[in-house]
Amino acid sequence: MAIKVDEELCIGCELCVQICPDVFEMNADGKSIVKNGADTNLDCVDEAIDSCPTSAITRE
Repeated sequence: MAIKVDEELCIGCELCVQICPDVFEMNADGKSIVKNGADTNLDCVDEAIDSCPTSAITRE
């Protein structure tokens, strides 16, 4: 399943990057994005999804 970050909902708190740095990074606009080629099946992805304060991260 693909991981999507809604940049309009993202507030740039970097919590997902702290929880799962192998998958998430911040872009030039200060918004979270999924790294190219990242293993989105890591357990920390679910933790990042559950921890996002604005529910900006979803699985599709």
